[in-house]
Amino acid sequence: MNSDFSSLSELLRGISKEISVRGYSYRTEQAYTGWVRRFVFFHHRTHPAKLGKTSVESFLSYLATDLKVAPSTQNQALNALLFLYRHVLKMEMPQLDDVARSKRARKLPVVLTRREVSLVMDCLHGWHWLVVALLYGAGLRVMEALRLRVKDIDFDKRTVTVREGKGNKDRVTMLPEEVTPPLRNHLKSVRITHNEDLKKGFGDVVLPHALARKYPDAATNWSWQWVFPAPHRSMDPRTGQFARHHLSQAAVNKHLAQARRRCGINKHVTCHTFRHSFATHLLEDGYDIRTVQELLGHKDVSTTMIYTHVLNRGGRGVISPLDR
Repeated sequence: MNSDFSSLSELLRGISKEISVRGYSYRTEQAYTGWVRRFVFFHHRTHPAKLGKTSVESFLSYLATDLKVAPSTQNQALNALLFLYRHVLKMEMPQLDDVARSKRARKLPVVLTRREVSLVMDCLHGWHWLVVALLYGAGLRVMEALRLRVKDIDFDKRTVTVREGKGNKDRVTMLPEEVTPPLRNHLKSVRITHNEDLKKGFGDVVLPHALARKYPDAATNWSWQWVFPAPHRSMDPRTGQFARHHLSQAAVNKHLAQARRRCGINKHVTCHTFRHSFATHLLEDGYDIRTVQELLGHKDVSTTMIYTHVLNRGGRGVISPLDR
């Protein structure tokens, strides 16, 4: 047993430290520590340093065969355990060959029609409308929208810059013209709140990586503030300081669910549905799939190709020779 991590709590603190050093998000930290905790309890509280390849394989196979988790869930558990052994326990894990893999069911994404999008958005107001407008109008993921900072919005160029999106990649997408006036007004209100926080001795925002040390004044600078700040200040779980974080995804989900029920749409609508609809509607309008791939930030065009299967024109947008 590694003497530096003799207990589970010490082990989890070691994981949190290594994740923080590498600049990973707090959500990743929560996910990884959660999987390590489940792994330890699965093996009857045995310390991971005493376990090895066979134990990891049995746990991952249990997730697939008994719990029937999705492939992405199993992969997240695998990544968490590899991180634990490589970066915390400093032990190399041999190649895992004997793992039952979760089967990936190929499902078409849920896409709203343009009328359905309008119906849902007509039931939203204020910042709820703005967030969903960016999901559908710019193809953002919900956390990409909530983590936007003031400096990421360029009204002159009409662009939105996504920092460290999925795969830790930056990308630039469009700022819809319809969003511009209400977003300007929203930021005026946010700035008033920020100035009030500064007067009360607050106004600091969490900065990525080591920027807080490099630029001590950046945390209170207007350009670094969240576009969608939370209504109340809260304690940062990593630093212990009280600050105004960005809005939570749960708050967006709640208002979106209420809007869907009010307008009577029976489809399973989530925040990601609007990103799916963004891509599908662009392809319907005749935009090149490579352009859509770039706007979405997909690494491989094959990921973007899924939207060609839900086009109103039929499979892959091909016109049947009979219709000609």
